[in-house]
Amino acid sequence: MFLLILQQFMQFELTTEIVNKIKSAIKDNNLVYLNTELLQLYPQDIAQIINQLDVEEARFAYDLLDEEAGPKVLAEMDEDRREQLLASYSTKEIAEQLDNMNSDDAADVIAELPQNIQEEVLSQIEDIEQASDIAELIQFEEGTAGSLMAKELISVYSFETVNQCIEEIRKQTDNTEMMYAIYVVDNNERLLGVLPLKKLIISHPLARVEEIYDPDLRYVKTSATSLEVVEIMQKYDLVALPVIDQLGRLVGRIMIDDVVDVIKETADENIARMSGLSDDVDSNDNLWVISRARIPWLLVGMCGGIVGSRIIGAYEEHIKIHPEMAFFIPLIGATGGNVGVQSSAIIVQGLANNTLIGSNIPQKLLKELGVGLLNGIICSGLIFAYAYVIEDFRLAATVSIALLTVVLCASFLGTFVPLTMNRFKINPALATGPFVTTLNDIIGITIYFLTGRLLYSIF
Repeated sequence: MFLLILQQFMQFELTTEIVNKIKSAIKDNNLVYLNTELLQLYPQDIAQIINQLDVEEARFAYDLLDEEAGPKVLAEMDEDRREQLLASYSTKEIAEQLDNMNSDDAADVIAELPQNIQEEVLSQIEDIEQASDIAELIQFEEGTAGSLMAKELISVYSFETVNQCIEEIRKQTDNTEMMYAIYVVDNNERLLGVLPLKKLIISHPLARVEEIYDPDLRYVKTSATSLEVVEIMQKYDLVALPVIDQLGRLVGRIMIDDVVDVIKETADENIARMSGLSDDVDSNDNLWVISRARIPWLLVGMCGGIVGSRIIGAYEEHIKIHPEMAFFIPLIGATGGNVGVQSSAIIVQGLANNTLIGSNIPQKLLKELGVGLLNGIICSGLIFAYAYVIEDFRLAATVSIALLTVVLCASFLGTFVPLTMNRFKINPALATGPFVTTLNDIIGITIYFLTGRLLYSIF
């Protein structure tokens, strides 16, 4: 039996079969199956299953959880499903769940509720300190260190002895799930440093904390952005990061799991921007919400297509005389678009990772142009040989020269546009989507026909 449970923990993978079995067990009120199969899983796995159930089924399954597992599962659920589930509970029942959650998770949950419900829930939380912490956290602007932090932490005063410090830690661990760091503060709660556990253990019982703590400590203020938090924790390989207010007082700490969530959300947002989605949408949203998120950039692409068609129309007489030129229009547009997306994706990644700084931007721009030149020469050489074999020298020269020029222009635009957008505080991920591809299509077609008109008049 133990091996079976261990295997479940190690190899759980959500499938349609598992969801259907859970649904059938709920329908048949098969508590034995649910207690055996569902409640043996990690909270994250249970939340994953509940996300696939309808509201009534989700409530049935959630009500089976004990007071320790319930809040953890609630914190891991998708926001939409959690909102629907909480809507089926009274404010008193919601308050009971929040009472057993970490302050940062509880703040995230309550922030999703309507304002009047928030106030009612807070007033019914039995632990006044917990309610106060949640009320404080939801006041911070989203996307700041204050909104990410939790209030649960271990702190000791610098004037305490090692014995007093250990006693204080014992008291504080009742409300703290994991102890990653012991922070040292002064009489005014200002952060001074961190007390390594090793020093605490080996130091004399009567030694004072101020004699053994480490003042070298990374921290952020509550106003710091979430991306600044990510950068600091990533750069210095931190598991926990203390947060101070404007007066230097220790007010909370941010854990690595919170930072992972930020990284994932940022990556999802950038992928959406790169795909031409203007809003944060989910596959469970209704048709209108999904359509509204996609239509703006589709219209941009459509307008770009109209401009491109007008350019082709302006060279209609030229195409009538040399219809073979029309064969390579898709090639020019597709190659330019691909080169532009490649260049902009590299730049956006560099901006996101903070590996691009002012001093190396010109060098990066020149490097991308060099790569574009090399790739352009290779591609244009291949297309020259192909066009020369199937047609003649004039067409081969026109297509190859135009392609080389288009690749260089696309490399420049793919590098320059995201850098410019970033300078003006616009999300540079937008540059890798329809914006660059549409712009490259228009410029590529224009270059192609201008080159054709010039070369066909010469030869």
